[in-house]
Amino acid sequence: MDTRYNLQFKATQNGQLLRNAISNQGISKKALTSIKFNGGTILVNGIEKNVRHVLNEGDEITIIFPPEEISDGLIVEQGDLNIIFEDEALLIIEKPPFMNTIPSREHPTGSVANFVSGYFQQKGIHSTVHIVTRLDHNTSGLVCIAKHSHIHHLMGLQQKRGQINKQYEAIVHGHVDLDEQQIIAPIGRSETSIIERVVRSDGQYSHTDVKVLKRGYSNNGEPLTHVRLKLHTGRTHQIRVHMAYIGHPLVGDDLYGGSKSLLNRQALHCVLLEMVHPITMEKLSFSSDLLESLKKLMNN
Repeated sequence: MDTRYNLQFKATQNGQLLRNAISNQGISKKALTSIKFNGGTILVNGIEKNVRHVLNEGDEITIIFPPEEISDGLIVEQGDLNIIFEDEALLIIEKPPFMNTIPSREHPTGSVANFVSGYFQQKGIHSTVHIVTRLDHNTSGLVCIAKHSHIHHLMGLQQKRGQINKQYEAIVHGHVDLDEQQIIAPIGRSETSIIERVVRSDGQYSHTDVKVLKRGYSNNGEPLTHVRLKLHTGRTHQIRVHMAYIGHPLVGDDLYGGSKSLLNRQALHCVLLEMVHPITMEKLSFSSDLLESLKKLMNN
């Protein structure tokens, strides 16, 4: 059984070169080169053709991509994955806190990527792990994974066009005054840390929408605000930096001025992912409830 990823579509006009029809499907030149030299195949009506072949309207085109190898150094592990959605192209999971999205030198195991590679191996899916939306180690919530490099390429184009809607909820210190606001402030690296980011004039354009859901207090009387956040850009630590910038750091985020007295990680959860399916073009929407550990920070 051929388990290589394949894409099927029909030619829409007479006289079109196969190369152009393939390009219209969003297949990159890099992918096309890989198909040619690394074990892929291009079929027209079941017969192998080269990219200079002239098509007739209605011709059935099949692109068989070469098999993918697991990324060098990625340790394959079996572990629990909370799968929200899965089809031949995408995998949507809920990531718990205290788990890396991808392994690091200090933590080469136990990440989403480690467990997804084990899941792919178990299911006979010949693909490496392509993370589309990444979360920090301590942030929980929805993560999107592409099941093939071509799908990852298409999702990357969506991200560049701002077509992936990512929304988060957080518990922050203090009472945020404005019910709704935009934070547009450039973010760059701190001059004193390789990890920390700061708002600085020469940083990258960064835009976060903030909506207050509830103002309340912790059990010890500290004012807190439950906020909904929408990212228009995807800078490292963007939400954490922007909320600290307006004087309301996330609970548990001691890197940016928050306190761990109420929670031992930043109180941040990805609650919504919306996108267009890269193959069917169907609009997809996935949601995830705020964890109880975050809900319990504020009393009623």
